[in-house]
Amino acid sequence: MATSGDEADPELDAKSAPEDRSENGPFDEAEANAVRPYIDLGGVKVLPREGLNLRLEVEESSKRIVAVGLDYEGSTLQVQPFAAPRSTGLWHETRTQIVDQITRQGGTVAEVDGPFGPELRAEVPVAAPDGSGATTRTARFVGVDGPRWFLRGVIAGAGAASADAAEKIEDLFRSVVVVRGTQPMPPRDLIPLKMPASADAAE
Repeated sequence: MATSGDEADPELDAKSAPEDRSENGPFDEAEANAVRPYIDLGGVKVLPREGLNLRLEVEESSKRIVAVGLDYEGSTLQVQPFAAPRSTGLWHETRTQIVDQITRQGGTVAEVDGPFGPELRAEVPVAAPDGSGATTRTARFVGVDGPRWFLRGVIAGAGAASADAAEKIEDLFRSVVVVRGTQPMPPRDLIPLKMPASADAAE
């Protein structure tokens, strides 16, 4: 439906999440199993599993942690939790922004119906490590709107190419717990992330 002036677009504002999200994840803190041994990273908690390698991505200028990187079974998963309104979602609007950004970079993007709802399959231009020019990397952009939060994921490696690997990395994404907290936050602000209490927690 078309809108005019400053009216909200109900399609862009709608929440996007699997129907079974509250039972099968990604979870809100209130829905998670309290006795499971999660790695506490502030805005998200991750369930340790055999072969999982955890990386924290730090912004150079501010030195703050801006994403959690998970390497698992030949795939990589980057997750970022954001504050969101209580009654509306961010994923529909965010997908539009990702498409614009990748297209401007010279990449290609297709929207498909994935296990979490709409997702983007992209060929993203990246610089070759030896400086011999640009190549492309296949990536999947997934997103889930939860209660007062939005969780964005980027899947690369085997999970973006192989159905078997995709299932394993999707299961990892579903196991993530988002800790929104009670503090007021503007929508689209990154929920603060932190170092785990134990340096060897992810081993």
